[in-house]
Amino acid sequence: MRQNSEAAALQYWRRNLQIIFTYLVIWFVVSFGCGIVFVDQLNQINLFGFKLGYWFANQGSILVFCILTIAYAVRMNRLDNEFDVHE
Repeated sequence: MRQNSEAAALQYWRRNLQIIFTYLVIWFVVSFGCGIVFVDQLNQINLFGFKLGYWFANQGSILVFCILTIAYAVRMNRLDNEFDVHE
């Protein structure tokens, strides 16, 4: 039974790290990619009177971070329930 528990714990942490890595990549692409790398292409589009590249650099990455934080909490609650480690 102990090996099964250790295997489940290892799988739980592996999936936890996979979720964290995925969300960090999304945040990096939005904040660095849209705010710095693709800013010239995005500045061709206006959003509420502001250039889209400027908006992503100042507001978009923060908004995406907040959304990812909520998505992470929801996803981890599901993962905790799946592995029966919920509170």
